[in-house]
Amino acid sequence: MISEKSKQLIIDTAQVEDIVGDFVTLKRKGANLSGLCPFHNEKTPSFNVNPTRNIYKCFGCGEGGDPIKFLMEYEQLSFPEALRYIAKKYGIEIEETETSQEAIEERQIVDSLHIITEYAKDYYQKQMFETDAGKSVGLSYFKSRGFREETIRKWGLGITPAKKDGFTKQATDDGYNIELLRKLGLTNKYDSDFFRERVMFTIRSLSGKIIAYAGRTLSKDKKVPKYINSPETEIYVKNKVLFGAHFARKSIRNEDECIIVEGYTDVISLHQSGIENVVASSGTSLTVGQINLIKRYTPNIKILYDGDAAGIKAALRGLDLVLEQDMNVKVVLLPDGEDPDSYMQKVGRAEFKRYADEEAKDFILFKTDLLLEEVGNDPVKRAGLVKDIVGSIARIPDAIKRSFYTKECATIVGLDETILVTEVNKAVVEQAKIRQKEEERERRRRQNQSRPNSGGSYQQRGNSEPAHYPPMPGESDMPGMPQDIGWPGEENYGDTGQGMPPEHVEDVTPRRTSGDAFQERDIARILVSSGDKIFDPETNTSVAQYILTEIQEVLDHFDEPLYEKIARNTLEMLVSKKPITDKTFVQHEDEEIQTFTINCFSPVYGELSPGWEERGVILNTQKAPELNFTRDSVEGLQRFKLKKVIRMCSQNQERMKELGKDDVEQLMTLLRVQMKLNEMRDALAEKTNTVVYK
Repeated sequence: MISEKSKQLIIDTAQVEDIVGDFVTLKRKGANLSGLCPFHNEKTPSFNVNPTRNIYKCFGCGEGGDPIKFLMEYEQLSFPEALRYIAKKYGIEIEETETSQEAIEERQIVDSLHIITEYAKDYYQKQMFETDAGKSVGLSYFKSRGFREETIRKWGLGITPAKKDGFTKQATDDGYNIELLRKLGLTNKYDSDFFRERVMFTIRSLSGKIIAYAGRTLSKDKKVPKYINSPETEIYVKNKVLFGAHFARKSIRNEDECIIVEGYTDVISLHQSGIENVVASSGTSLTVGQINLIKRYTPNIKILYDGDAAGIKAALRGLDLVLEQDMNVKVVLLPDGEDPDSYMQKVGRAEFKRYADEEAKDFILFKTDLLLEEVGNDPVKRAGLVKDIVGSIARIPDAIKRSFYTKECATIVGLDETILVTEVNKAVVEQAKIRQKEEERERRRRQNQSRPNSGGSYQQRGNSEPAHYPPMPGESDMPGMPQDIGWPGEENYGDTGQGMPPEHVEDVTPRRTSGDAFQERDIARILVSSGDKIFDPETNTSVAQYILTEIQEVLDHFDEPLYEKIARNTLEMLVSKKPITDKTFVQHEDEEIQTFTINCFSPVYGELSPGWEERGVILNTQKAPELNFTRDSVEGLQRFKLKKVIRMCSQNQERMKELGKDDVEQLMTLLRVQMKLNEMRDALAEKTNTVVYK
């Protein structure tokens, strides 16, 4: 097990912008960074990274956390795996403590699967480099494709022996579980090797872990399938994986373009030649998961096809899905008889790159030309062609792009532009209705799912509905704004979510608060964001001490359990003299408190531009929001007290109404209490500039 000392060092060292930046293209936006959320499909960036707080937050789907949680949720890593990933990235030497037998037995199945896939890679490579059969068959094949030895080792290429159970017997002899070998598809139900007499390609996750295999036969027998692949498992979901993405992601980002080819050898050949922004969809049409993976790094896709016309037409049918994700797609048709690998070997890197750049055609225009050649002058076929093209254009979300393509295609097919515009608009409306129905079904499905149990600081990512705590105006509130009637301006959230695109509205729309929930939430927000700040330098009193001393007697009267839990938790930390920092709450063992804290640190209202300070523009009326915790604490507490006093006034009045006329003594006592409460209420109302209806 990783020692507590190493664990804390790793947590303190990890920088959220570094970790997230390995998987998401981030752009500077003031003091923060933003990009497309890797956890849900979106067209407009709503994913925010805050280096100061060392957290990320998506305003679209609600996901948020620190660097470790990002790795656990995105890469489906366990907590120790995430720590080891970060330690390796920053060169931190991990100090281990003795692992108990119980801890070994409880190790997640995913850890074991990764260990076995790595073992299999070593076995297949050993067979190729250290056996005569492997050298003469496997190594000769890869070298005939022009692969150098360092390339073969880098990509984890290997070979399986002809013996029916060579791998399985060796793995079980070395102590690996036969059930896990079957689960990974390395061993079949008869306890024989699934991959036999094949050269092997390793398939990796985006983080570089081996998650599956593809085996290519070298047999000339046409009855033998050319490729066979690992089955889907907990670590391998085929429609979310692109072959070569781990090695290509940085180049894709730098080149601002992703080249897609069909075969494994095509990818490896181009990488070896220096064209590294290349991936393969592993023989399947592109899926939404694969498209979104590319979209994190670039909106530009270039697809290379060989000269097989029938294959191209079949492949083009699946590309409408790419257009729907608002990607820019170009197509390159290689010379007859050539595939990317063979053409690279033939002409070299410079000529290959020149050809790919100069011959690239826009997907829709390429498709239009291709279909026109097929239909000729047949009017019926041309009408079908127009419907096909209209269907593709209508899938483009951007209206300006649609307009451009409509005009170009009308010219190419010789049709009046207004007719094509009408048909495209009809198709857009129809597709919008279909999407709306699908989204409604998905929304209902998500709402029906129960929230996972809390109780762990880091949990595996599930399908839970994101928490819907409303974003907090915080320090930017105007002092004179009434605070006792719910969210100021909340009626403006119904249409676009305060300027956000409609796709984000669902998850950021605040729920209306009832009772004292708004003021209680403000107290909780102040505790998690500024609890450790010094409220009074003379007495060294912290904000948490000041707040909790004032509200301790009403902790039992909170309306919202979460806010009461945060207040009590902070009080416990004060009593036990534990540090109260923003990290304490971001990494809290209670997932509800974690989520609340992330939301507090990620206001949707924006932030002060760093350019103000650079230009000498400063706030003259108050301190910057992050430094304004003293006034924030005082005013927040006053609003909280006012709300409680107003409630006490109402409750006292109800008790007076319930008393009989004969109980004069008790009635007089309650009247004196009412007068005192009214005085407190009026004083607090004056301090907070709040109108109170008496």
